[in-house]
Amino acid sequence: MSISNSESRTADASPAKEHSTALRAGSIGVMGILFFVLSAQAPLTGIAAASPLAALGNGAGAPGAYLIVGVVIVIFAVGFVAMSRRIQGSGAFYAYVTAAFGRKAGAGAAWLALLAYSTVQAAMYGLYGAAFSGLLASVSVNVPWWALALATMAGVQVLGSLNIELGAKVLALLVGLEVAILLMFGFTVLFSGGGPEGISIAASFSPEAIAAGAPGVAIMFAVASMFGFESTAIYSAEAKDAHRTVARATYLSVAVIAVFFSFISWMLVSYYGPSQVMDAAGAALEPGDSTSFVLAPMVELFGPWAGTATGILLVTSLLAGIIAFHNGINRYLHSLALQGSMPAVLARTNRHGAPAAAARIQTATAVVLVVPFALLALDPVLTLFSWFSGLAVAALLVLYILCSVAVVGFFRRERVEGQLWQTFLAPALATLLLAWVLALVVSNFTALIGGSAETAAALLVAVPVMFAAGVLVESRIERRQKAGSLGTAA
Repeated sequence: MSISNSESRTADASPAKEHSTALRAGSIGVMGILFFVLSAQAPLTGIAAASPLAALGNGAGAPGAYLIVGVVIVIFAVGFVAMSRRIQGSGAFYAYVTAAFGRKAGAGAAWLALLAYSTVQAAMYGLYGAAFSGLLASVSVNVPWWALALATMAGVQVLGSLNIELGAKVLALLVGLEVAILLMFGFTVLFSGGGPEGISIAASFSPEAIAAGAPGVAIMFAVASMFGFESTAIYSAEAKDAHRTVARATYLSVAVIAVFFSFISWMLVSYYGPSQVMDAAGAALEPGDSTSFVLAPMVELFGPWAGTATGILLVTSLLAGIIAFHNGINRYLHSLALQGSMPAVLARTNRHGAPAAAARIQTATAVVLVVPFALLALDPVLTLFSWFSGLAVAALLVLYILCSVAVVGFFRRERVEGQLWQTFLAPALATLLLAWVLALVVSNFTALIGGSAETAAALLVAVPVMFAAGVLVESRIERRQKAGSLGTAA
């Protein structure tokens, strides 16, 4: 039995002439979706900001942690892809949990997804504003970080209201440049034989190396680097041949991300030396600028221009991630509105087939999340970026677990012969592995956000609160719809 978003099809098939709700079908392929996903990862940001922190966890074994997380995510993706073949809808988690457990649970998952994506985008605005402000200050132009963030929100709003092919092309350019400079560094180190201790596979990928020190910290940051791969399913309504495109883009994105982050972090370990990389990471973090862990080798290997270029690409990396999350959140809001779980106006699309009404709400949400940090004169990196990125990781892991359980529940009801691995074994194993990762994140959460225990507790409480809020709001909507149908019948 193949299930699709019938309400979405109905809405798309007969919209009011002045208020279309149809997304532009067949407008994006595997590579377009891949670039949206890679943009959400912000490769240069992930390497520059997270790799020294991961190295402080288990030192030279950090590259192995990226591979372990990649394996966990691949196992999760098996069930995720199986669901994507049966259910097409632009609100991936919402659609899958709804199919298994009903609209109330689905709405709770959707609200969690909105929390995760909105807070990680706000976090990126904080780091983006700080990085951009610092870049301008280097040429004697002083602009507050929050002014740059607000101006960028306006530009992202315009881009998000245009056709999705344009967004994909912009992201392809930005992501291509940052990946290119990182690969230039990686292959230079590889072909030159590494740093003072040469190149050692065992030093980074043996079980002993991965388990050294505090591997939970490295795994935690590896999870953060994988953030957003699941957005492949968000674009199913606009994908060319959704059944194949989403599956291929999902597996390809997970493989590319895991191998890329593992390779570049391995080359950083090789550059500094396995026995010295932890000290180098600590030295980079001591003044509060983790990016020097990557920028210093760039300058030493290629000259001052590489440091400047990497600084610029760090800003564009963050911009690409912001655009990707803007598009993903828009489509969640659009999907919820089509189902009647959000105001109908959010389902409206413009002449480009973009969810323009949802885009305006998404931009307003970003303003609401970012402006308080500016008004309170809080450090955008140590508070906005650190707090919200940690919250987003915790919320997303809960969503992964809910989705894996939903796969098992859905296929236990919809019997599918000969697919035990895809429909039961893989999602059940993924549930256990993700629960283990979530336990690591929660137990290390104060270190992850760099804040107090009280701040950590307040942020973590937001996860069950948002899920419960989604369930309660959906319950009220269902009661109102039921009362309205009874009144009409009477």
